[in-house]
Amino acid sequence: MPGWNRREMFAGVGALGIVRAAPPPSVAKMRFTRYEFMPTRVPMAERVREAWAESYRLQGRFQTHYDPVFIRLHTDEGITGIGEALMEASRAEATLKRMIGRSPWEFLSDDSIGGVLMAVYDVLGKATGLPACRLLAANPRPRIQHTWWTHSLPPRLMAAEAKLAASLGYRVHKVKARPWQDPIEQAAAICEVVPKDYRVWADANASWGSPSRALHFIRMLAGFHNYFAVESPIAYRDVEGFRALKGQSPLLLAEHMGPEQMVFVREGLVQAWVIGGPIGKTLTQRALMAEVTGVPLWIEYGIQSGLAQVCQAHHAAAYPGIEYTIVVTHCLADDFMVEPFPMEAGYYTVPQKPGLGVTLDEAAVEKYRVRA
Repeated sequence: MPGWNRREMFAGVGALGIVRAAPPPSVAKMRFTRYEFMPTRVPMAERVREAWAESYRLQGRFQTHYDPVFIRLHTDEGITGIGEALMEASRAEATLKRMIGRSPWEFLSDDSIGGVLMAVYDVLGKATGLPACRLLAANPRPRIQHTWWTHSLPPRLMAAEAKLAASLGYRVHKVKARPWQDPIEQAAAICEVVPKDYRVWADANASWGSPSRALHFIRMLAGFHNYFAVESPIAYRDVEGFRALKGQSPLLLAEHMGPEQMVFVREGLVQAWVIGGPIGKTLTQRALMAEVTGVPLWIEYGIQSGLAQVCQAHHAAAYPGIEYTIVVTHCLADDFMVEPFPMEAGYYTVPQKPGLGVTLDEAAVEKYRVRA
């Protein structure tokens, strides 16, 4: 881990590192004039639907669909931005109402508006002629590493998902490890069908109990050369438990970021952070901290639509502290995007069109739209 000091880190975090484009005079006073919001309900893809629902049922979660809420924000300059709200429809509408009559520039780092921030990026990018990542950084990366994601499914089906992912150009795969499936059998099945450069991390979601029991599974998984990390092997953010694991795990350790994050960083207890939202100022702060401390972020703030998938890619392009982006769109019946999400040797090339650079599939939105 590179050297750092608290003063340097917090100075960087305070500055946020945002490079804002100077808008043309015609849009400097632009205002939001109206909005649309479109709740949807999309089922899992047929190939995994039954097994996925059963896996959720076994963990006490009765879910067969995901429910992305899409929004449009219109401006007095005739520019429209699209986003996924990352909140329920009623809260999304309340958020959109308070933004009417105000400038998009007010909201560029606003955590409180959730995924509506995607539409702000889209509007401001289109207004300035810049891709969203250029609103956040002067020299964003052209490509980012994106991750396939699979719930804890029977080994043969897990292997089929990994084989599909590899055929589509993915080279990193997050798999759920749960008590109702043997993670070692899953690993054996996966590693039989994927290339040597295909990398897998197991997410135990704190289900392996004690550090000693977790080490049993970790060491077994380390015997499969495709496996490189484990996420949340013990109770979430258990400092003493992670101290017991330090230096014992042959695989990288990842954990969800919490209020005690600096203890984990100072003591080298984790090698990566997994985070969700918020996606404005907070994400910027976390990404800068990750860059300074050398403990990267694996982000999954918007897992259920292609729109959030692309927005995460823009964030990863802008912030070197973000290593991987994660969604489940490939496991759903539709990603709601017109453009494909092409992967090549583990990388996705970030759109360079103004704004998010992608188009919402209106037919898909109408097909899965939930109406009052």
